[in-house]
Amino acid sequence: MTGISISDFAQKMEKIMPEIMRGFLRLHHSDIYKGKITLSQLLILNLLSSQEASKMTDLAKLMKVTTAATTGIVQRLVVLGYVQREYDQQDRRIIRIRLSAKGAELLKKLNQQRTQLLIKIFSQISEDDRGEYLRIVTQVKNILDKEVDK
Repeated sequence: MTGISISDFAQKMEKIMPEIMRGFLRLHHSDIYKGKITLSQLLILNLLSSQEASKMTDLAKLMKVTTAATTGIVQRLVVLGYVQREYDQQDRRIIRIRLSAKGAELLKKLNQQRTQLLIKIFSQISEDDRGEYLRIVTQVKNILDKEVDK
């Protein structure tokens, strides 16, 4: 598909991206698809997995939502046993959120499932096309990162 205008490209992408996401979700036999955990909750778990602990306000900033919204998401994760609240020893008003062992295990399971799904799908595409696809999506990610940082 060469010579496509940017507006035609945008319209085609607008239609195909949700279909791709739905397809991956349907094939991904996970707690997300079963409705046990939401994508917002998964995002919080992923954020916590990359840091030791985080304050609610920091999570809210990273998620680009209000602290109240983050508190609700985190509360459901606490009830499910995926995260823990810890009080700061120097200032009991400060509460840090930490990924629990159960949460870490869930992320590990989801990551393994996602890897297997990607292998299943992308093994049907040539090595050259996979390389080109990875190059392009990396470029898109870098552009998005720059736009978000503005």
